[in-house]
Amino acid sequence: MPETLALTMLAPLALVPVILLALARPGKRPGALPLLSELSALAALGLALAGLVQTALASSPGVSLGAGALAFGLRADLVAASMGALVGFIGWIVMRYSRTYLDGESREGAFHGLMLATLAAVLVFVQAATLPTLIASSFAVGLTLRKLLLFYPDRPEAQRAAAKFARVWYAGDVMLACAAGLLFSKFGTLDVTALPAAAATGGLGFAGTLGIAAIVTAAALKTAAFPLHGWLTEVMEAPTPVSALLHAGIINSGGVLLITAAGLVQQSTGAMAALVMIGGFTALFGAAVMLTQSAIKTALAWSTVSQMGFMLLQCGLGLWSLALLHIIAHSLYKAHAFLSSGTAVTEVSNIRRPGPVAVPSVGAVIKSFALALGIFIAIAAAFTAALGPKSPQALALGAILIFGVAYLVAQGLAGRAPAALTTRTITAALAAAIGYFSFQAIAAKLWGPILPQAPVPGALEWALIVVAVASFGLVAFAQALFPLWAHHPATAGLRVHLANGLYLNALLDRWIGGFRTNTAAR
Repeated sequence: MPETLALTMLAPLALVPVILLALARPGKRPGALPLLSELSALAALGLALAGLVQTALASSPGVSLGAGALAFGLRADLVAASMGALVGFIGWIVMRYSRTYLDGESREGAFHGLMLATLAAVLVFVQAATLPTLIASSFAVGLTLRKLLLFYPDRPEAQRAAAKFARVWYAGDVMLACAAGLLFSKFGTLDVTALPAAAATGGLGFAGTLGIAAIVTAAALKTAAFPLHGWLTEVMEAPTPVSALLHAGIINSGGVLLITAAGLVQQSTGAMAALVMIGGFTALFGAAVMLTQSAIKTALAWSTVSQMGFMLLQCGLGLWSLALLHIIAHSLYKAHAFLSSGTAVTEVSNIRRPGPVAVPSVGAVIKSFALALGIFIAIAAAFTAALGPKSPQALALGAILIFGVAYLVAQGLAGRAPAALTTRTITAALAAAIGYFSFQAIAAKLWGPILPQAPVPGALEWALIVVAVASFGLVAFAQALFPLWAHHPATAGLRVHLANGLYLNALLDRWIGGFRTNTAAR
């Protein structure tokens, strides 16, 4: 098939002239640089959107910009184009927000240059067609983001955050390099579109299995998965636009990596099982810690830890299209949440203290969960009859989402009349179930032809599905009954431990010497 050059591939180049200008004007009030930064990001967004339309119309399966197995190349499939448009959009919004954010700071120009350089590297990463491209662009993201974390280099917190981020992020890059070496030794290619076919033909073997394990490890490190999740909460020391830019393909780069290599990763049952276990536990752990946080940005960071764990769970279940949809939806929401965090603080401070929290009855909670699950089963049957059978993995994921709906309804309507509880549960469960299966159908239509279908579950997969659904269900049930046991002395101690993330972050601090001021980090 003839190669075509997608316009999305040109998006990083639109940022280069202003990056060079920022190198020449790194100080405060650098003239028209802030406006030019926004305009260059807007140009990159325009190219990304044009490339998305071009790719959708052409249905191009991919393209490489170099010759040979070790060539640095980009691809132009609908997955890469969709991520390019997402990164371009969030990048433009963040750069627009940044125009006046650091006005008058001594390194204002350098900030704009570093932000654009990070954005350019991410645009390359999401379109990478070879493992060397992935490694080089990921390393560049780590380099520029570390500089942004040290924007205020005299702050010990910033030094600690930069040191912690660098160790975890570059460990992921090392694992990617190991994966490249192992996969090339086995299959003789580093083209991510050619590796799945080569593995299917010749088998994974020991080197291929280790290579996939290295990819999964790299993805877990880059998505702040348990137990090395602490670096994400530390990067809140950076300026707010940096926190928002994290959700433009940086904190979710592990998911992008897994989706890019989905055809290869899915051939390893062990790798898929590891993703389910790591992702599921990280999602539950992050959600529990988030509920104990009082600072808005920190709570948002822990929410991101939980969401990235849930994304890894989706990948482990083989729901690749839903994982990509999750990345897009979560990135848009969380970038907005960070950029509006200052307004949220003002609004919360103006709200009067709430009265006593009503205590739900066990019977009401059980009724809410049973009703929500019953509605979910009915909607699932209707969509199955209309659009065809759903995979067990998709049904399990939907049940997990319904548990969340039931928990919110049961706790939100605690102490109210049974009729109000029943009505609200029916409404919320109907909306959630219809929305879930509708979005699943849309994602399958958009990206299903490119990404592999969920595998037929075997004994191990069924066991993991049952454990995941039971775990999320029990946690949601316990959260719904939280007012019943919230004031128990043991619960008070647990809350303190959770608020500190079970002290795993402190252990990482001790490992890097972060309890001391690290002047070398500058």
